[in-house]
Amino acid sequence: MGITFQNDTLTLPEIETQFKNEWILVENPVFDAKDKLVSGTVRCHSANRDDVYQRGSELRLRHSAFLYTGKPPENFMINL
Repeated sequence: MGITFQNDTLTLPEIETQFKNEWILVENPVFDAKDKLVSGTVRCHSANRDDVYQRGSELRLRHSAFLYTGKPPENFMINL
């Protein structure tokens, strides 16, 4: 499956429902007081992380976030 482009502003539950097990690029993300994503404009999504990261690099968005809506694999580590 390739990358799909969007311009829909959605809440996090809407994103998780519409784009299961996919990588998402969100423009103008809104976060709550605990830094949890609340909503934002979905710019693109794909099952392939590299496709979404590449598109994010091309768009050069001023405010953006990446998220994955699937279950992380075992021994998965996030490096910030």
